[in-house]
Amino acid sequence: MKTSGSSHILGVLLCVFYLPLVVSFEKVTIPAELKSAVARVAVNATSCSVTCGLGFKLEEMCEITPAGERRNCTLRRSDCLTNWVCGLLHFTVPVGKPFQFSCLTTDTVGFGSRAYSYTWRLAQGLITTNDLLFRPFKNPDSVVRFSPTRESDAGTYRCDVQMLKTFRVIKRVYFGVRVIQNDLVELNFQKSLTWEQKLAANEEEGNTENSTHEEVQEQQHFWQGELFYECLVGVGSGVIGGVLVSMALCFLQKILGRRAAKK
Repeated sequence: MKTSGSSHILGVLLCVFYLPLVVSFEKVTIPAELKSAVARVAVNATSCSVTCGLGFKLEEMCEITPAGERRNCTLRRSDCLTNWVCGLLHFTVPVGKPFQFSCLTTDTVGFGSRAYSYTWRLAQGLITTNDLLFRPFKNPDSVVRFSPTRESDAGTYRCDVQMLKTFRVIKRVYFGVRVIQNDLVELNFQKSLTWEQKLAANEEEGNTENSTHEEVQEQQHFWQGELFYECLVGVGSGVIGGVLVSMALCFLQKILGRRAAKK
């Protein structure tokens, strides 16, 4: 039974392969309109403007003739999406100062932000990406604003961007917000640097020619302070050395006087 079944299948396969050789087809004629048709296709494109979420790219659209020639090329801006998960962004905000963050880039806002809906969720007091810890946060806009910022505003804010037509999630981003007291730490990093560190940073960035008047004054104060400190150390060392030498000479004179008296 197995042999007869295998033979039957083999015979069917042979008929299938040899059937196109036996049956003769009529020649297919291409209409003249199709021979002279011109197609408009994208011949080149840039990479997406963002690495995650909705972005845009520029495409070069050209008409391709049947001979393969390009003509009437134009640039077209179109949407692109490489990855919809954008990860976690960290912010440290002092208490009482205004602060805001947005889940859309400036390019996307200008491209038509009304075509999207925004769903916010909050993990209050935590910096996390665990979706089980988030609770709904009422904010219909793409921007969250604090004016002023309070300690209760600390936490992680998750924003989901959806297209209104398809309800497809095109972006998810987390904002980790830490709220600190004003007297806890100085957030002005440039202010905490010494003049030499600022000069080295400017040299690395190529901004040595753009030194401001304030930096020049700071440089003068720095060298004046260093000179005053060196002078103070020198005078103090001289005074202390003179006192020690005087005490040593007095002590030596007393010893010599005692020896002379004994003789």
